Formats: sequence, structure tokens, C-alpha cells
Amino acid sequence: MRFFVVSLSLAALATPFSASAQQRTGYSQIVSGDLKRAEQTLVAERRVFPQSPELMLNLAAVYQQTGRLDQARSLYDMVLGQPEVMMDMSSDRIVGSHAIARTGLGRLADVKLSSR
Repeated sequence: MRFFVVSLSLAALATPFSASAQQRTGYSQIVSGDLKRAEQTLVAERRVFPQSPELMLNLAAVYQQTGRLDQARSLYDMVLGQPEVMMDMSSDRIVGSHAIARTGLGRLADVKLSSR
């Protein structure tokens, strides 16, 4: 199974094709800047689909953007602990969930270094 992903400045976001799926993955809320609602949506969806890489990556993005770097790191590590899932990027490229998680972890390291 492949998922459609779009990259933002701080994190990669999984974005399914239908509007209702975009709501379930928090994509629409993240893009509109409603991080609180995105987090609520993602936490609720993870209760049903706890191992979903697109939910973990999007929730990690929310955590990263709200300064909860340890929680973001934990989710990126969880994605890396699962089999890789190929995801379609908005730029017509296919990227694995592991590459997206490693990129997120790299950004966390950059944030931590710049805050010292």
C-alpha cells in the first residue's frame, strides 16, 4: 500500500486523496494551522490504527511544530521500527516512510543544536 505525502517546511505530512481521509490523517488541520485539532484527530485515529505510518508521521510533525521534540522523536523511531511503506510525494516522487522519519529526526537534531 502506498500513501500520498506532501512535504512542509518542518515535516512530511501524509495526505490521502479524499477529503474525508485528509480529515482523518489531520492533514487539512495541519495545513490550515489548526495544530490542536490536528492533534486531537490524530490521537483519536491512532487508537483505531496505532501502527499507521502516515498518522505517526503527521502526529510527529504536530509535536515537532509545538516544541514537543521528545514525543516527535519517539514517533519517528516507531516508524523506523516498522516495515517501510512507500509513499507518493506531492512532487511526483515515491519516498519510503523510513526516509521521511529520518528526515524528521534530522530536523529535530537541527532544532536541538540551534537552541543551545
